[in-house]
Formats: sequence, structure tokens, C-alpha cells
Amino acid sequence: MEKATITNTVSGETVYVQFNPEEYTINRDNNFAQLTVPGLSGPLLQFANGNMKTLDMELLLDAYESRQFGKNADDVRDLVREIEGLMEIDPTIHAPPVLIFAWGSVTFTCVLARVSTRYVLFRSDGIPVRARLQVTFNEFTNAELEAKEIKRETADYTHRYVVAAGDTLSGIANKVYQNPRLWRPIALNNEIDDPRELPVGAELVVPQLPYSDPETGEVLE
Repeated sequence: MEKATITNTVSGETVYVQFNPEEYTINRDNNFAQLTVPGLSGPLLQFANGNMKTLDMELLLDAYESRQFGKNADDVRDLVREIEGLMEIDPTIHAPPVLIFAWGSVTFTCVLARVSTRYVLFRSDGIPVRARLQVTFNEFTNAELEAKEIKRETADYTHRYVVAAGDTLSGIANKVYQNPRLWRPIALNNEIDDPRELPVGAELVVPQLPYSDPETGEVLE
């Protein structure tokens, strides 16, 4: 059966998993901000950000079986240190290395975030020869590549804002543009005639700056 591997993308070295995991768990979740609006039966949800994907599994290491992988370990802690070493800071990048966990159809670009070791078999002199490792890999996201993908797939860079009680256009402009004076693009883009009357719960489309007045062509920044 094909063996799972963990490849260090910085050094190019590959660690072969002695025994393929019996199971693994992939976790993924999102964060949503809750906006409380008086009069509604529940809060409005607004997407905040996605959390990183994680891969959890148990690895079994056995010193007696190490010869199959070109090693001659009498103490399983030598094998454990090989896995734990993937968490060490690489001096060339000043961070732990990015890894690729591969097994069959599963390929996971990640960093090793956690290792919990349980020693389960010992020689008569007390030296451990078998260990079970609970490991967690955190998905590695290349920010530059992801930003390029978003730019390539997104036609415009507007975003939406749900009006909460007490909101004003100048206050929204301050939150979005860090300048309360830039409320006019929001008003024009949403055809708001009276900036003092913002209905609670209304969804405004906030344009990217600079923004051109559709009637006069004036560029607003």
C-alpha cells in the first residue's frame, strides 16, 4: 500500500509515515459577525472571514520497524524528533517550513502546528520503542497568490454594509474609508436623497474609491 509522506518544501526532504493513519479529520469553518437590529427576531449575519483548514490524525512510530525506511533507531524518540523537527524555525526563511502531506488523492499544503506524543511500548531498560503521535497540520495559504486569484475573478471591489441603529453616512464612511468626509460616494451609489434617514437593516453597496458621479462625471476620492 502507498505510504503517506510529509515533504519539507524548503529542504526538499521527505519523511515517510511508517504506518498509514487509520483515519484523519479535516476541519473548516467561517466566522460571521452578528449585527443586532431592534425589532427583528434575530441578528443579521455578516461574513467576517474564513478560518484556516486543519488536518488531524494519529501517527504510529515503531523503532523496531525503522529499518524498513533506511533507519536504525533503538529509541523511538529519535523518530519522534524527526517529526517534531518539522516545527523548528528554518534559518533561511525565519519560520517553520511549509510542508506537503500527501497520501493517495489527499494533498495538503500546510505547516505542522501541534504534536502530542504518547509512548506506549518500552524495552526492559525503560527506553521507549513505540509511540503514538496526535498531529495537527494547519493549511498554508499563499496570500499573494490568493490576492491575485481574487482580483482575477472579481469584476469590481465593492462590498456591502448593513445599516445598524445609530449609523450615519459619515460614520459608515469613516469605518470603510477611514475618512468621514467621504460619505458622498456611498450616498450617490445607493441613490440616498436624505443622508439623515438611513433605514435600519438596509443593505448599502459601498463602492471602491475613486468613484465617479454617474450624473456629472466628477471623480470623488
